[in-house]
Amino acid sequence: MPAIKSVLINIDVEDLEKAADFYTAAFHLRRGRHLGPQVLELTGAGLHFYLLQKESGSSASSMTPDRRRYDRHWTPVHLDFVVDSIDESLAQFLSAGGKIESPTRDEKWGRIAQGSDPFGNGICLIQFLGRGYDEA
Repeated sequence: MPAIKSVLINIDVEDLEKAADFYTAAFHLRRGRHLGPQVLELTGAGLHFYLLQKESGSSASSMTPDRRRYDRHWTPVHLDFVVDSIDESLAQFLSAGGKIESPTRDEKWGRIAQGSDPFGNGICLIQFLGRGYDEA
């Protein structure tokens, strides 16, 4: 089996500029190139993020009846942003328009705050302590 060369993160959003403003303010990602009028590359944390403007109600796939929606929705895949200070990062996240869904909680491995971006996508802020997940 061939090795994976890289991982790209694609985030469907309803408003490309609003999403770019959120992700650059909340996580200090940098605007990159436009790949057409409905795709914007963001970079940071050694990754490439692609914001994909997709109309609410549009088909998510030809293989499913699901439609895109941008209210808070559950999906088994979400983004975890590892931060140095959860308190500072949480303030920045909220100021940029993120929503927190549960109080910050302490675990053996660190601290976590669960929330979502302005488009309903799940996001966690994680501050590792000690040996991180190895503490568990």
